[in-house]
Amino acid sequence: MSETAIRKVVLAYSGGLDTSVMLKWIKERYGCEVITFTANIGQGDELTGLQEKALATGASRCYVEDLREEFVRDFVFTALKANAVYEGFYLLGTSLARPLIAKHQIEIAKREGADAVAHGATGKGNDQVRFELTYYALDPDIRVIAPWREWEFRSRTELIEYAARHGIPVNATHEKPYSIDRNLLHVSYEGGILEDPWREPPEDMFLLTVSPERAPDRPTTIEITFEEGVPVALDGECLNPVALLETLNALGGENGIGRVDMVENRFVGMKSRGVYETPGGTILHIAHRALESITLDRELGRLRDALIPKIAELIYYGFWYSPEFQALRTFIDQTQKNVTGTVRLRLYKGNCIVLGRRSPCSLYRPEYATFEADEVYDQRDAAGFIKLNALRLRLQRMREPVEAIISQ
Repeated sequence: MSETAIRKVVLAYSGGLDTSVMLKWIKERYGCEVITFTANIGQGDELTGLQEKALATGASRCYVEDLREEFVRDFVFTALKANAVYEGFYLLGTSLARPLIAKHQIEIAKREGADAVAHGATGKGNDQVRFELTYYALDPDIRVIAPWREWEFRSRTELIEYAARHGIPVNATHEKPYSIDRNLLHVSYEGGILEDPWREPPEDMFLLTVSPERAPDRPTTIEITFEEGVPVALDGECLNPVALLETLNALGGENGIGRVDMVENRFVGMKSRGVYETPGGTILHIAHRALESITLDRELGRLRDALIPKIAELIYYGFWYSPEFQALRTFIDQTQKNVTGTVRLRLYKGNCIVLGRRSPCSLYRPEYATFEADEVYDQRDAAGFIKLNALRLRLQRMREPVEAIISQ
């Protein structure tokens, strides 16, 4: 890798405390031009005034690109088709966003002739890995600046003080320093008061959901339609991926669905507490599972399920652009060819309950499953089926007298 001076950097910029300070710090430390890039993946109000803020802090140019459609279509729905869940609970909201952001950051770096990219992830977390694995996968010669691994600051408090000295406007305060990451799939919270895993998260922290206790006393019933594993309609109305997820977020949020409080294992080794709100994603996962129950062949489903921990791990660790993950994506798409149909659900006080499922590709045949008289299944066939499956068990028992003699 070249050791020449860096001339131009593309910084993944959120406008939060860390990246705001980084913009100024990189210019001072490297004496280079800094271009900021912000991906609109559903942060909402966080994007307001971002360009003005970046330019006022010293950026030579500020890109803000709307990637919401690509995020939901290519990343969120890919994970949904795989039923990818990390360590049983985490629906991978932040993990899915990082490779998309890094991909477009590299594209802008090439467009602008930049020789380096920078990110705001710390040296203790997963995001540094996710960003940089994607950078190197897409541009093996790119140089990376990770200020949290280089600079003199040791805490967010010191960053706040630096921002104040340099007149950098930030929203973080000394009283409320926990970290928030928001996109269309979820909101995550970590750090600060949440570092005590015994301490209950404050109710006023949550942005997308009400608590189940405060949810309406009347249930909400909805129907979600899928085509080849991808949700395409809500209550019979076709919606684009962004509109569908936004609508489910609103419905799930007002019914108290999708809160998770867990301690997870980071890629770098330590345990970390994360609190998540994923209302729409939770509904989609439950609906998708229900539809697969009637459309997916048993052995194919079990093979896919055996791969879920590996798929979730690859996403969580940041190996989105690895050859093994791309091969798994092809396999997952193949499993979804017949996952087409509609699921009816009830949303009620934190619960998402399946009420029914139907599909033109269903493997569920009432004439076979019924306990009543039928004309398609000869129950006498079961005797041979059971005998053949019992053969090895019988041979095992037959050998025991010989084993007893040998052991004397």
